Amino acid sequence: MRALLVSQDPDEAAILSLILQRAGMTVTRSTDLEHALQNQPEMPADLILLAMPAGSPLAQVRMIRAQTEIPLVLVAEQIEEAMHALLLESGADLVVTRPFAPRLLISQVRALLRRAAGLPFFTLPTLTISDLTLDPATRTVQVGILGPKRLTQLEFRLLYALMIHRGQVLPAEILVEQVWGYTGEGERDLVRGLIRRLRAKIEPDPSQPRFILTIAGIGYTFNPQE
Repeated sequence: MRALLVSQDPDEAAILSLILQRAGMTVTRSTDLEHALQNQPEMPADLILLAMPAGSPLAQVRMIRAQTEIPLVLVAEQIEEAMHALLLESGADLVVTRPFAPRLLISQVRALLRRAAGLPFFTLPTLTISDLTLDPATRTVQVGILGPKRLTQLEFRLLYALMIHRGQVLPAEILVEQVWGYTGEGERDLVRGLIRRLRAKIEPDPSQPRFILTIAGIGYTFNPQE
């Protein structure tokens, strides 16, 4: 299993890298979260450990969750209880504050990986609308005679939500709740970015979308005319 470790402190990164190795993982290190996420499709990780300097890592957590749902561990300075809860609600699976106990962190990472590996597999029905087919079993989408394309978990959840509510206009806030699993206003950029990536995979011409339509000022819908 592979871990992506993002830290700007080389000394702490060395300690955290050893902890992840002791937990049974190979480690890829980076100092730039955005660059590391761009490489994620080519070098997929099974866990991300984000070691942040002082300040709230909330924006970074949301950036990660906009692209992937793999287990996420945060190492941060002492934070207030309300912020700790908000980080968990925004998608962090484990928040560890400095100073951390290496032996305990090894056990926590192992437990997190066990839970992630043991998640039940739910069989959802295959959806077909017009010449677009979404297969939950393989998490792929196929349009016409083109070969199937693999979707990320977030892309799959978004497309599934739009297809089962075909013809209904879903506001960004509803999509955030259905795709990311938390309630929050002001998350339109999250949805907009995911819509853009999904259109690039399913639309013959993403600039003139055929399947996913934007209803200005309201939200998004799967074209009821298809």
